Amino acid sequence: MIERTVFFVSDGTGITAETFGNSIMAQFPGRYRHVRKPFVDSVDKAHQVAAEINQTAEREGHKPIVFITLVNDEARDIVTAGSAGLVMDMFRAFVEPIESEFGIKSNHRIGRFSDASQSQEYNDRIEAINFSLAHDDGQSARNLDVADVILLGVSRSGKTPTSLYLAMQHGIKAANYPLIPEDFDRGQLPKALAPYKRKCFGLTIDPARLAQIRNERRPGSRYAALENCRAEVHEAEAMMRREGISWLSSTHKSIEEIATTILRDLRPDRLVY
Repeated sequence: MIERTVFFVSDGTGITAETFGNSIMAQFPGRYRHVRKPFVDSVDKAHQVAAEINQTAEREGHKPIVFITLVNDEARDIVTAGSAGLVMDMFRAFVEPIESEFGIKSNHRIGRFSDASQSQEYNDRIEAINFSLAHDDGQSARNLDVADVILLGVSRSGKTPTSLYLAMQHGIKAANYPLIPEDFDRGQLPKALAPYKRKCFGLTIDPARLAQIRNERRPGSRYAALENCRAEVHEAEAMMRREGISWLSSTHKSIEEIATTILRDLRPDRLVY
């Protein structure tokens, strides 16, 4: 089992370096200590990071893995040449070949969110987050006509985190609504959702996993009992099948996979921008 420290160094938030780096490291079995170093936007900060990488290498006896997104050439050279890490320079790997193809230099803009207040995309995401929070767990049935997606499923099947991810990453106005025993007794979708069935997408989950999650919240309750979880999941899946609502199991899927599937099925236009 590989044990190694992985640094993500950026002159912005470090989210790009971390996301890309984690995708790469996921291809290798091991236990990794993650260290994000954001806003490394000066020579002094670059020297500090290089020193920390060197201290880590000396302490652990092998090279740390270092993913960097640094547009300042001097800071980048300090981390690349002045540290004992195995440095993976994302900008140099991708930006320079594109500069060569386009025949121009990139603008070397630091950070992804520099002009956030002037960005319509950013404002749309904030609006979507507010919408998703206001329509979490069936809190409100108002303004569902402007929802992009309405997530359905039993309690604790992953609706809330998926809704917020869709809002934060894609600017999707996602409401979510819990299916409860009263809905199963009626045998039909809640009335508030019926006009918007084409916007609905279902999440289900393995009953044993659901029982485990619910027991962390309400240990020993009927709500968390395996038999009750089996019954609720069965009824929810039967309802979605009757209503012709697409659904998937969240048991072994990441939020990213769930969100991408929802976008593909309900809002494929959001995959083109």
